[in-house]
Amino acid sequence: MHISSFVERLDSPALDELRKELAKLAPSLEKPAAWPAEQLKLCARAGVYRWFIPVESGGLGWNEEEKTRGYLLLARSCLTTTFVITQLMGAIRRVAGSANVALAAEWLQPLLAGQRFATVGISHLTTSRQHLNRPALRAQQERDHYVLDGYCPWVTGGSQADGLVVGATLDDGRELLAMVPTETPGVKPFPGASLLALSASRTDKVEFERVVVTAEMIIAGPINDVMSAGQGAGTGGLQTSTLAIGLCGAALDFLREEATRRTDLSVVAESLEQQVVGLESELLEFAAGRPGCDPADLRGRANRLVLRVTQAALTASKGAGFVSGHPAGRWCREAMFFLVWSCPQPVSQAHLCELAGLPVD
Repeated sequence: MHISSFVERLDSPALDELRKELAKLAPSLEKPAAWPAEQLKLCARAGVYRWFIPVESGGLGWNEEEKTRGYLLLARSCLTTTFVITQLMGAIRRVAGSANVALAAEWLQPLLAGQRFATVGISHLTTSRQHLNRPALRAQQERDHYVLDGYCPWVTGGSQADGLVVGATLDDGRELLAMVPTETPGVKPFPGASLLALSASRTDKVEFERVVVTAEMIIAGPINDVMSAGQGAGTGGLQTSTLAIGLCGAALDFLREEATRRTDLSVVAESLEQQVVGLESELLEFAAGRPGCDPADLRGRANRLVLRVTQAALTASKGAGFVSGHPAGRWCREAMFFLVWSCPQPVSQAHLCELAGLPVD
């Protein structure tokens, strides 16, 4: 399908066209060895990747509220594709914000145009494996270059990528970020783990064996806490809550449609709609710079709500929803993704206490 024009505004008819196509293609991502190649092409043609980048870097310069609304709408149509896009945008933001002008010139426009795909391998610098003494990915300086050994534990689409934005740690604790082409000798992306949901994201580890990183490949560093440096800094913020609320919207749309034929669902659909709209409003206020709650509190409530709304959709669908291929079953599995994806320890602990019937601080 050809998307008729760039989506320059949220009220663009082309965005409705794109969302319908993504929703239509979503079931195909349940097949073995699936990858959203067609979906990513459609998003590139529609200019989706330019939503999140400043005008001076070739983007549309949307503000934070507009970006959040964009992610909400995409996640409502296809969570897997939207998740992959968040990882691509993590790479693009780092490249766009790098002081390495030559690297940005080589990678940025092809990534924005969908001619190349890149992803990030940085979770081991933030939430993943921080309890271990040995870095997952180690960098050693040798003359005028660095050598990487180890692995990145959770990389989305690594086997499909042309480049990997990875973080590595030197023996003195300093860290660096580099754009490593996947064709570099010693880089071994794994094909994608079989997950409870979102397997089509091809999330898996990438191993590095004596991988040479030259100065031309450095995005930032080596410095302490490289994740806080540069214009592309940040590890997602409210992004995870945004995708959870977007998934709520998909299940809610189903419930409202069912309620037009079954009066017994009307009260349930209306109540859940009020909760989703209310939480979405809080999210958008936060994105607009008017926070009314703690991000961790918002994340916890988004997690709980997406579990309840998707399970309500499954219950309303009765036995049909329990048959493979029905969207309600897929939404329920996707909702559990938010219990483990970049979930802060306090939020995770609160969930465990609730499940155990223990008081939550």
